[in-house]
Amino acid sequence: MTVTRRFSAVCRGSAGVLLAAALLVGCSDSGDDASDDNGAFITTSPTPSQVTSTAPGTSEPPPSSAPVYSPPFISRVAWAQTERGPSLQVFPTDSGRYTPGEGELDAAWIEVVALDQIADTPGMRDQFACHWRFARLVAPEKTSWNLEPWRPVVTETQMIATRCNPGGPEEQIP
Repeated sequence: MTVTRRFSAVCRGSAGVLLAAALLVGCSDSGDDASDDNGAFITTSPTPSQVTSTAPGTSEPPPSSAPVYSPPFISRVAWAQTERGPSLQVFPTDSGRYTPGEGELDAAWIEVVALDQIADTPGMRDQFACHWRFARLVAPEKTSWNLEPWRPVVTETQMIATRCNPGGPEEQIP
């Protein structure tokens, strides 16, 4: 599934996520879904080749070839100094970059805190959650997700509107 298709699927999940997606990069793709003039989603039915059925004489679907992503989700963390202050660089593993949905968010955050307990503040956790929900979908190959303790604690809407960087643009790590 392409990044755009995965992101588009997340966008259709709830109004809050739809708002987030529109603010980050938009929720358009060239897939099977479209919207009418009122913005409502129109979903086409799958073609016969897209329908998965069970194997004859069994109740189990055929085995999936989809990759399974499991912990660890974070490979390491490192502190860097920027012009505005300290920044914790969080380096996700491939599992952290590509596991679908946000179901593993809490487990991934526990890994960050285990690697550096100083990270365990509401503002830093909120920045991490924003990166987990959106940045990894928009830019999964980004080397690190940078969390700064000096950034203000804001509402989820403000966090999304600032692209996970409340209080100023993303700092460049030297």
